[in-house]
Amino acid sequence: MDNVRPMNRDAADHDGFTRLPPHNAEAEAYVLGSCIHQPRHIPALRNLITGADFYRPAHELIWNVLGELFDAGQPTEPVALARALEKRKDLKRAGGAAYLSALANYSWPAPDYYADFVRETADLRAAEELGRRISLYAYEPDAEPAQVVTFIDDYLATQRERAVGRSGDPVDALLAELLDASSLDNMPTLEPLVGDLLHLDSLARVIGPSGHMKSFVVIDIAAHVGTGKPWHGHHVTQGTVVYLVAEGHRGIRKRVRAWEKHHGMKMDNVLFLPRPVQTRGPEWDTWIEAMRRLQPALIVIDTQARVSVGVEENSNTELGLVVERLDDLRRATGACVLPIHHTGHIGEHGRGASAAKGALQSEFHVSKKGDNASNIVVTMKVGKQKDDEEGDDLQFGLKVITLAGEFKPDGRPVTSVVLESLAPTGPVHNSPEWLVQILDRADIPLAWGSPRVIKWCAESDIQMRKSKIEEAVKIRKTRNTFDDPRNARNDLPPNLPRDLESTSPRDLGGTSGEFEENPRSNIPPQTGGGRGDGPTKPPSPRSPSREGGGAGSEEEKTPSDTPHCTVCNKPLHGYRLDRGYDTCLQHDTDAA
Repeated sequence: MDNVRPMNRDAADHDGFTRLPPHNAEAEAYVLGSCIHQPRHIPALRNLITGADFYRPAHELIWNVLGELFDAGQPTEPVALARALEKRKDLKRAGGAAYLSALANYSWPAPDYYADFVRETADLRAAEELGRRISLYAYEPDAEPAQVVTFIDDYLATQRERAVGRSGDPVDALLAELLDASSLDNMPTLEPLVGDLLHLDSLARVIGPSGHMKSFVVIDIAAHVGTGKPWHGHHVTQGTVVYLVAEGHRGIRKRVRAWEKHHGMKMDNVLFLPRPVQTRGPEWDTWIEAMRRLQPALIVIDTQARVSVGVEENSNTELGLVVERLDDLRRATGACVLPIHHTGHIGEHGRGASAAKGALQSEFHVSKKGDNASNIVVTMKVGKQKDDEEGDDLQFGLKVITLAGEFKPDGRPVTSVVLESLAPTGPVHNSPEWLVQILDRADIPLAWGSPRVIKWCAESDIQMRKSKIEEAVKIRKTRNTFDDPRNARNDLPPNLPRDLESTSPRDLGGTSGEFEENPRSNIPPQTGGGRGDGPTKPPSPRSPSREGGGAGSEEEKTPSDTPHCTVCNKPLHGYRLDRGYDTCLQHDTDAA
């Protein structure tokens, strides 16, 4: 009984039935529930009602705490509201946490409608109270007629005070809404849904000519939001998606099945309504309430024209009403509302009046070029981003997917298509190109061969096949030319002559063309030292894909007139001989 205002025992009919004062508990619940989910309505509702206008004391308490939370910039949802009431030791008096959760189910995009009921019943209760006081006083032994006038004066004064509390000075109320620069930090920012393209609590639109893959693009977006899978390189905030298929509902199933087969996963958290709901009809309010209870992250309307039948598209007034109804859906749910619309004859702008575009947070233009799946390119151009950079165009190719076990009447398989990004998204994970990037970032020397890189990968918990690692090593060494700035990390001798590029080297033996195939060797020629009376010919330059190199397969005696090292008496070869050195390279290193 704590949540019911006490009533004088004399307020009963003579036949014994109690008559309750005028009130509308359901209207009060709708006002409070709307403020719990949409606190932005609180300033406007304060101009219509006060806490004293609520019939139930619990509702007055909840209203006052909601106002305090809103003024402090804190959330007003049931958990935050219950916590605030608990701190005041008033949670039980407000009905408890369960009651607050139930109250949150009462919400409406325009709660001022129900606030009018609350105010009217409050005025009627005040009039009823005046009549009760006059009636009771008339039966008092010392009643005087003049006293009744005092009751009426009190009533009129109270009503004036209530009117001031409800509306106040409209100029003062408007000035109170002004924010200084520091207060802007307390305003909520846009929450991303799909990268910088789509945002929660926003109205966006996809436009394009008929038959240019608009629905395929949006279905792909919906599937990625529902599953939480990044959308072609863009981060995704996972959430429930509702797709209103107002046209073309017969083809939606195979598009979904093709996406599932291509991605190897179920299209979870995506719900479809295969029929239109008219924005100008009474069912739209039911649709808004259903979506408010479901709280999806994305609501797709396919298409705008099919949910606005009978609306004159070229009239800014009529199209503006459709946009307002779409915005009602956004306000009630906090979702990204994404209608699909056709372009006009020019093909660059949405068909009809321009009133819609001004209300959009984002707009995207989808078009295609090509005549079959093998050469079609679908382009998604960012036509508008109210608060972000428009960014680059996105391009997609089409991949034909055959649905397993499904055939047309003539025996041909049933197929559909899915989108594949044509923009470079970086190397595939665990590919040789991917490992090249990892090795570069780790500053691994270019001279490392496959054995050392394989060992390093094992120590770094990188599990790859040996053939892929060897391919990555080959890619890195292929880049290692004399003009490559990365040679600062190479092990080439510091005094290697630069004229090797223009001067033909002496014949160092080996197979024909071996020097041309391996021009990046960083190992100076060494003598063979094999069995036999004379020294073997110098080893051919080692292959960049092997660690250590190797000597030639054929042995050849060094001519007797070849100069020898003055230290070790070994024959001099290559550029040491050409440049007039009288010692081997190793003795220069030792001397240094």
